[in-house]
Amino acid sequence: MIHAERLVKDYATGGARTRALDHVNITIDPGEFVAIMGPSGSGKSTLLHILSFLERPTEGAYQFGGRDMTSLADADLAGIRNRELGFVFQSFNLLGRSSVYENVELPLLYSAVPPRERKAKVERAVGAVGLTDKLLVEASRLSGGQKQRVAIARALVNDPQVIFADEPTGNLDSASGAQVMEILERLNNEGRTIILVTHETYTAEYADRHIRLRDGKIESDSKPGKRRTGIDGFFK
Repeated sequence: MIHAERLVKDYATGGARTRALDHVNITIDPGEFVAIMGPSGSGKSTLLHILSFLERPTEGAYQFGGRDMTSLADADLAGIRNRELGFVFQSFNLLGRSSVYENVELPLLYSAVPPRERKAKVERAVGAVGLTDKLLVEASRLSGGQKQRVAIARALVNDPQVIFADEPTGNLDSASGAQVMEILERLNNEGRTIILVTHETYTAEYADRHIRLRDGKIESDSKPGKRRTGIDGFFK
């Protein structure tokens, strides 16, 4: 599904150039649950941003689903991102004065989904994260764990192939964080590819593959075995 060769990402800061990624090679197969790990400044968020078309590499080749991403226009990348990818961020990125329904509906407003179908998709996604009773509640009134579950529902609403999660438990207590990770695990059990950036060991235990970065390079790529919760049949 994802294949990248010799990815380089340089940033210009104050007349100097900083290399965030240094000739990274990576392949991710459909259905994998991958944790990208490393210390602060290792390049893990930069790698996630490139793999999810939020940034372009300075050098290198990147294919998604067999398509060359480096040659596509920004508008084409945005369309693929909206249709085929879902995003969960540490800071939730919700509209505080909008309801759960309105927040989850947002990605559908940029597609040609008719209103009746939008309603069904939103209700299905919100129900999948156990928040049907909060459908009309303003996001600002939710707990941190509930906000992240809304963010996951928003990521799900277009039925994406891949979900990118950037430190999704970073602003949560341990119980809420575990709940969020179990939801991501359930989605993986249903066949979705999950790409997780994290610095937390317990969070990475939900993934079946660990890629560790240091100084913009892959330090290790291993499959230590996945923590299993025994929960199946989530998003049917």
